[in-house]
Amino acid sequence: MTKPAVVFGGPSPEHDISILTGLQVCRTLLDAGRDVTAIYWTKSGDWFAVDPGLEAADFADGVPRGAKPLRLIAEPGAGFMVKKKPLEVSAVINCCHGAPGEDGTLQSVFDLAGLRYTGPGAAGSALGMDKLAFGAVVASAGLPSVPRRLLATTATWELPPPYIVKPRFGGSSIGIEVVDGLETAHALADTSPHLADGAVIEPYLEGSRDFNIAVRTYPELQLSAIEAPARSGGIYSYEQKYLAGGGLEGSAREVPAAIPEAIAARIRDAAVVVAHLVGVRSVARIDFLVRADDVWVNEINTIPGSLAAYLWVDPPVSRRQLVLDLLAEAEQSSPRGFTTAGADGTALRSAASIASKLG
Repeated sequence: MTKPAVVFGGPSPEHDISILTGLQVCRTLLDAGRDVTAIYWTKSGDWFAVDPGLEAADFADGVPRGAKPLRLIAEPGAGFMVKKKPLEVSAVINCCHGAPGEDGTLQSVFDLAGLRYTGPGAAGSALGMDKLAFGAVVASAGLPSVPRRLLATTATWELPPPYIVKPRFGGSSIGIEVVDGLETAHALADTSPHLADGAVIEPYLEGSRDFNIAVRTYPELQLSAIEAPARSGGIYSYEQKYLAGGGLEGSAREVPAAIPEAIAARIRDAAVVVAHLVGVRSVARIDFLVRADDVWVNEINTIPGSLAAYLWVDPPVSRRQLVLDLLAEAEQSSPRGFTTAGADGTALRSAASIASKLG
């Protein structure tokens, strides 16, 4: 039988939510009779093998008891190491939310180590995390995207306030604020730690509603039911999403959403296009904004909380089946390969001295 590993945690504001997702996946695999290795990535960037049957409270104060240190080495045949011995891993189920576990950084390390893993590759992961680039790619495909600009380059804007300011690289509504004008937006960017790596600004679409849909790619491309999360206030906040009702699964929502079929069809059609644009693999959640007959693609979450298991009610897909399918997809895939075609030494042999190239 194969030996999957589940990776969770990481140096991210979404560290705690990542632990919850990872432990859910570990428990699901244990209940399915699978031998699973649980790997905890600490806030400081260290790696530990932990008991896959632990509870969330065991991580409240940091590394749990009984944890065994690991190293992650980005070399062929290496990967996760116990002292000098590679850990046997058939595929990694990546449950890390937010950078650097979701933005292509960890994916690149896995690629260099020759590990199989769930979720998009490095390029797709980076695109999904970059709200500015993602919006531009969506618009280039002819889909309606929320108009979004880089805040640092926006001195004036023809669109009237209020605006929404978001981290350019981030997710789960962390660091997102509604502001009354550009001056406030720039002041926020100067003080918020979540905006230190860049901020985007977009119009606050008064009267719009959030609608979300999940997509999975194995055994074939499939869409979940459409969700209408309950939103109080200007945005669907982190607190509403993850803390109210005991967590993500308990948050108030309508699923399947009561929505006109014409609007639902546009959401489903756009979700398929977005999945191909980003190179979605395993399971992802795509978020939309709807106002009257207008539908905008908002964001994509390439490693959604709880792996969006709560959305698979129509068609019905159990959490166990969802996890086993994404694991099977990863285990059947090939690790990323690299080519040196063309690097045959010709340019080196024909080059003059390095000193001559310095002018």
